[in-house]
Amino acid sequence: MNKEELNANLKKYAELIVKVGVNVQPGQTVVLYISDRQPEFAHMIVKEAYQAGAADVMVKWDDTFVSQQFLEHASEERLANVPQYLVDESQYIVDKHAARISVLSEDPAAFAKINPKRVAKNSAAMGKATNAVRVATQNNDLTWTVVGAADTAWAKQVFPDLSDDEAVDKLWREIFKTARVDNDDPIQAWKEHKDQLESKAAWLNEQQFDTLQYHSPRTDMEVGLPKNHVWVGAGSTSADGIPFMPNMPTEEVFTAPDKRRINGHVTSTKPLSYAGTLIEGMEFTFKDGQVVKATAKKGQKTLDHLLQTDPGVRSLGEVSLVPDPSPISQSGIIFYNTLYDENASDHMALGAAYPFSVVGGTEMSPVELDQAGLNSSQEHVDFMMGSDDMNIDGVKADGTVVPVFRNGDWA
Repeated sequence: MNKEELNANLKKYAELIVKVGVNVQPGQTVVLYISDRQPEFAHMIVKEAYQAGAADVMVKWDDTFVSQQFLEHASEERLANVPQYLVDESQYIVDKHAARISVLSEDPAAFAKINPKRVAKNSAAMGKATNAVRVATQNNDLTWTVVGAADTAWAKQVFPDLSDDEAVDKLWREIFKTARVDNDDPIQAWKEHKDQLESKAAWLNEQQFDTLQYHSPRTDMEVGLPKNHVWVGAGSTSADGIPFMPNMPTEEVFTAPDKRRINGHVTSTKPLSYAGTLIEGMEFTFKDGQVVKATAKKGQKTLDHLLQTDPGVRSLGEVSLVPDPSPISQSGIIFYNTLYDENASDHMALGAAYPFSVVGGTEMSPVELDQAGLNSSQEHVDFMMGSDDMNIDGVKADGTVVPVFRNGDWA
């Protein structure tokens, strides 16, 4: 597409992010996390936010080179200790009930050549330092959205046979398509999509299954569900009553499992980009809710370090249903980016559960959430395990078995 067409789409995308993604309210603080390689797009988002009435917009620029140098050369002590100003900033964002916009565009393998122990050490430290924001986000105490933007290193990973410019152009086209920016009225298109996903979530909530059983040639697993669990599809509502769209794109309905009742074997079906490293061919064995064996064909050390982050990361915090006929899956593209790949496949998440996944969960104490079976961790890492030969059954407390998925689609 030419420059004029790209800018027109970027403007529609920025408006969609501000009005539907985080639904900026008059007088609200907005925080934008974005790469320094996306200045024009960042400026469009900032402009849209102020036009929507934002009081101020904090732009948190990410520079991959600077991050690489820090992770490679900083002292061990500095890697493990985050400056107090970042802790204070995290609390400030929570206190302001700020709208958080995260734009993902980084190289999926940006930190692949850096010692994974160093990456893991700093990741754990940052997780603790920004815990206030993480908890507020998981509770939907504030509005937040995660979106994508095309950049050369990522685009070349997805489309290695194209030139740099062609790859970036094609990735932008796919991003616009999956975010419904190419519709005449993207905002109306998202409303209709939201309604469709929420109808699936409503059916699942009526069923109140006791367990889900997953079967495919690669996976044989039973996942217990908490009492009064809540399936969520597409949109969310903040504690202030503001509707927003956490992920754009999204094709999923999800809930939290009972962390004590997860047993069996599950195999990933798409690569996972975690901490700047690609992990491929993961296989997990669970017993009584805990990972007892974890292997990967590529990225084993990174996977090992992830599973050492804290005790909670060895259980699951999310189970998500995504039909294989979804547009992202049918594109046949592996994006090497969880935001996109998770919306092409059923997936699960190691680590923290969202408290809103059980009735009244956002008002529960950590002890009460634990008693309800919801997992806690400073990590929440989705991995894709769905396929076109995946069958899923819901089993009710009385033993009734109800087909949920057949051959990767709604039964």
